[in-house]
Amino acid sequence: MDETARRRRTGVAVAAVLAADGIAHLYWATGLTWPAASERALSLAVIGLEVSFAPRVVLPLAALTLTAAGAVLAHAHGRGGRPARLVTGAVAGGLVVRGLAGLGWAAGLLGSPAGPFRALNIAVYTPVCLGLGWAAARLARVR
Repeated sequence: MDETARRRRTGVAVAAVLAADGIAHLYWATGLTWPAASERALSLAVIGLEVSFAPRVVLPLAALTLTAAGAVLAHAHGRGGRPARLVTGAVAGGLVVRGLAGLGWAAGLLGSPAGPFRALNIAVYTPVCLGLGWAAARLARVR
């Protein structure tokens, strides 16, 4: 596979996960809480503490992740210029920081909330953030 195709596939993968996250936030803005039984349970699983999933909270997050997905996808296809590349770099940085924090929580270096968050952090959130952060960083290096 040539480098252009690899870059595009990487960009599509990173953008797809960001878009799925954005769509989940849009869904939660409707007041529905799938895959959890309640807003409280969702909050404890996703964030590890009780916070609001009201539209005023989740809609800006949806806008952020969907915009980031578009920028990453544009950069992967050689469009969007410097702004798309900078957003891709910011996505990489944010994901790597989240992934490292997840390692800190998993190792007990940071206070990890009890409950479903701990298992989800170890099994899903941290590996996904580290993997996508690495992929986005490689993508951001491409001019």
